[in-house]
Amino acid sequence: MSLIAQMDPGAFYRAHSADIDAAVARVLQSGWYILGKEVAAFERDFAAAIGAPHGIGVANGTDALVLALRGLGVQPGDKVATVSHTAVATVAAIELAGGVPVLIDIDESSYTLDPAALAAAFELHPTIRAVVAVHLYGQAVDLEAIEPIVRRHGAWLIEDCAQCHGAMLDGRTLGSIGDAAAFSFYPTKNLGALGDGGFVCTADATVAERIRSLREYGWKSRYVSDIAGMNSRLDELQAAILSARLPHLSAENDRRRAIAAAYNQGLAGTGLVLPSVRPGVTHVYHQYVVRHPDRDGLQARMKAEGVGSNIHYPVPVHLQPAYRDRIAISPAGLARTEAAGRSVLSLPMYPQLDDASVARVIETVRAVV
Repeated sequence: MSLIAQMDPGAFYRAHSADIDAAVARVLQSGWYILGKEVAAFERDFAAAIGAPHGIGVANGTDALVLALRGLGVQPGDKVATVSHTAVATVAAIELAGGVPVLIDIDESSYTLDPAALAAAFELHPTIRAVVAVHLYGQAVDLEAIEPIVRRHGAWLIEDCAQCHGAMLDGRTLGSIGDAAAFSFYPTKNLGALGDGGFVCTADATVAERIRSLREYGWKSRYVSDIAGMNSRLDELQAAILSARLPHLSAENDRRRAIAAAYNQGLAGTGLVLPSVRPGVTHVYHQYVVRHPDRDGLQARMKAEGVGSNIHYPVPVHLQPAYRDRIAISPAGLARTEAAGRSVLSLPMYPQLDDASVARVIETVRAVV
């Protein structure tokens, strides 16, 4: 029996190889490989798709967060609040920018930043300068509750959009709401490159200009650094590939929602905790995440029956060896975060997953749960 993979990054290439091959050939023949026409075109088109006035292509999603933080003005030693139930890149980026992470618990149903816990963290840490709100699994953070808290304390709001390309909240595309937003184009993302890539969106022209300078050594004129910057450039090949993928994003997100709807119907009554969708959110199901008290046993039984899965994420950042006992956490603790780490499981989810495979996933899970 063939294995149904939890994710297949090569599936999009196989479905659209002619378009991608043509894009790659166009770049190779051009003789221009760094910060050229392809990057400029993708920056324009992706920013327009998000609804952001300014967009800057960078080397990867981690750098996008670093540059968003530095572009807004986060200084070494500044406190930056975020969650511990996230890819470690979120916290790593805060430290790379010189910030001091303050980790906040999550909402139990959406797995995203809990507004009440954030408000309590501001009471304990009134000097928090920025909040990185992580949209997770394709679901929006509760920005309607979080943004007033952030503004009341005079902090910056940064959206971590690595898992929500095309998602919306009350008719606004995620990435267009905060002071800045960071995207990843890692190959498994809803909009993925065939390598690394990242992007920063902002409505502030001054911030955008600073980020453009910071991504290339702090240059305003070539070879002259006006500020201390870094080297983080989206290359022409990846920009061309992303431009070939972008027109398919909406249809692929529709397919993800269709797969999720089939899972919702087929797995109802199994005892699994199925994903919830916050009112006003257009979910894009980067992952379809369920919960079960015997998560590890369930995962093993599924694998034995030929159905792959993954865990996003098994170890909260504050419990990982590099961060344990040295990162500030919210005063209420991180009990919901730790419970999620013990019980979440990501089922197969990618747009090219066919109906027969979806049905087999449902049948298998119902049989082994």
